[in-house]
Amino acid sequence: MKLRATLFDMDGLLLDSEILWHKAELEVFGELGVVIDREGRSTKGMFVGEVVAHWYARQPWTGPSPDEVVARLLARVGDLVEREGRLLPGATLALDLTSAYGPLALASSTPLALIERCLAHFSLRDRFVSLHSAEFEPYGKPHPGVFLSAAAALGVEPKACLVFEDSAAGVLAGKAASMSVVAVPTPEDRALAAYAIADLVLDSLDELDDAWLSERFA
Repeated sequence: MKLRATLFDMDGLLLDSEILWHKAELEVFGELGVVIDREGRSTKGMFVGEVVAHWYARQPWTGPSPDEVVARLLARVGDLVEREGRLLPGATLALDLTSAYGPLALASSTPLALIERCLAHFSLRDRFVSLHSAEFEPYGKPHPGVFLSAAAALGVEPKACLVFEDSAAGVLAGKAASMSVVAVPTPEDRALAAYAIADLVLDSLDELDDAWLSERFA
């Protein structure tokens, strides 16, 4: 089946915000006495509510509720994106190339308000026909729900969608949705088994080849 639409993740794929999420988590959880790995983000790709629940189950704190911690994290990440964030190499190229073949949607584990804040900061909102957050799904990635919702909003069946993802959880979610997947892992994640099921693995979005796209789209 020929492809007809493209779905993009955001954090760590279009924006360098994965490192900013980690920075915010170190700050916010550190203030609560929660010790997390300083060298890498083990919760990468998870919805923020799931991240907070993950650490609360392992190192419960007293004081602010999980919902309050979620709000603190979201505010801190937004501030960091606006102050330190940048588009990752090839992000604009990938949006330009794929938009020539069909509509684009964004499908992220990030809450919608923060998605909109980040896209507005980089003037990217108008690139996407629709925005979708895992906050409105029963489960976050690697469950395929957010990708299936994005495809439905575009009126395109899942098998005709191409997903761009950086996280292993996102690759698994895209494949669980029966979609084609382009993975752009970080060097430290590239050996993870999930990336072996991607249709294409790139070191950076600036490696994306228009000829590869044209062979797969109608």
